[in-house]
Amino acid sequence: MPQRKLAICALALAAVSSQALAGPTLDAVKKRGYLQCGVSTGIQGFSAPDSKGVWHGLDVDMCRAIAAAVFNDATKFRLTPLTTQARFTALQSGEVDVLTRNVTPTMARDTTLGLLSVAVNYYDSQGVMVARKLGIKALKELDGATICVQPGTVTELDLADWFRSRSLHFKPVVIEKYDEIVRAFAAGRCDAFTSDKSQLAATRMTLENPGSYEILQENISKSPLGPMVRQGDDNWINVVRWSFYAMLEAEEFGISSSNVDAQLKVNNPNVQRILGVTPGMGRNMGVDDRWAYNIVKQVGNYGESYERNLGMSSPMQLPRALNAQWRDGGLMYGWPVR
Repeated sequence: MPQRKLAICALALAAVSSQALAGPTLDAVKKRGYLQCGVSTGIQGFSAPDSKGVWHGLDVDMCRAIAAAVFNDATKFRLTPLTTQARFTALQSGEVDVLTRNVTPTMARDTTLGLLSVAVNYYDSQGVMVARKLGIKALKELDGATICVQPGTVTELDLADWFRSRSLHFKPVVIEKYDEIVRAFAAGRCDAFTSDKSQLAATRMTLENPGSYEILQENISKSPLGPMVRQGDDNWINVVRWSFYAMLEAEEFGISSSNVDAQLKVNNPNVQRILGVTPGMGRNMGVDDRWAYNIVKQVGNYGESYERNLGMSSPMQLPRALNAQWRDGGLMYGWPVR
């Protein structure tokens, strides 16, 4: 190919690359000076305020990780608590930049809302909690029961599907606000309460005499959870997706918040790419090459986040199970930072 044509091709590729980095959401976030994340109205272990009003949880850490990638500063974010009914509208309208709350990816949501699920940061399943005094041990024993459930959720749809497919019946008690539906269940307005099992475990901790409630072993459905963004902005999709995968890859390669500085000197090509010692990965997304270093240094790897928010070091005390790394028998499998 003549030299002139090679030069023209190079310029064209550069133009395409430049356009790819000019994501409107990333530009807007940088101009604003902070990231706006939509979270739940309060779910222990995922996103909930402590006694001082400081929010913590796995989903809050996801927000912090994105902020660290964009600003090199995990504190440059704000949270908007959103109900299940308001969450998608808030993202569609631009009120928030990303939903880092318990959202289940489904085909209908990805194809009808103008939104996109970008990763799964917690593999869960839908279950049912009952008062032990009722003596219920199996889901089929809830035939004809009243069941508390939040509206506008996959939980509501899967509950109906489960009963209909077995020719069983139930009476839904539908309440939008989570704290109100918990009070209704505790007051005995419904025989059972259905939600993600992790959410049920968190809720049980808040009830008077938690030991008097039981989460049935059976599952109604699978319930993967993860962040969601608007469609049509590939650059922002990359920033959010790879902020999470950086946390997974860091854990897999033994990089933690306590040793990340020492890991900068490790002669491992994978580690060098993750931490930006080998340049280019951050620039490809329009952020600093130390984007993943900043995530791990300031937020931690996925295992650290899980342990302090949901693991055995937390009040939740949930084992990793499906959320363990793939090499440990779980489903967490980070895409290569390469």
